[in-house]
Amino acid sequence: MWKKKLREYKGKFENYSIREKLSNQKKINSNFETILNSLTLEEIIALKLELAASHVNNKLYGFPILRSLKFLVREACIMFALSATRTPKDAAGVLGITERQLREEIKKFDIKPEDCNYELQEGTN
Repeated sequence: MWKKKLREYKGKFENYSIREKLSNQKKINSNFETILNSLTLEEIIALKLELAASHVNNKLYGFPILRSLKFLVREACIMFALSATRTPKDAAGVLGITERQLREEIKKFDIKPEDCNYELQEGTN
């Protein structure tokens, strides 16, 4: 039976992976990933806020946490969608928005996929 040979499609965001980027920067390892996977998103956010507050005597006065949270979460979701899909169209579909809206969000948050390329630069080990 004849099968059509499928061409492998490599999209714009092929090498855009937060996990690989942080791993290459030695910020995370497999043990950390295992522990992180056992926590809920709420626990992770609360822990991150607690750690940030511990450096300023547990007071984050003047920092609009609730107002800023929606932007932090939006940016994180966009970065995830870009890392989990091949094309901007696919990423927009995952997020439930149009490609135009995705481009606007990428511009708004100044997300540069080429800066998040996990492949090592030439001349680095």
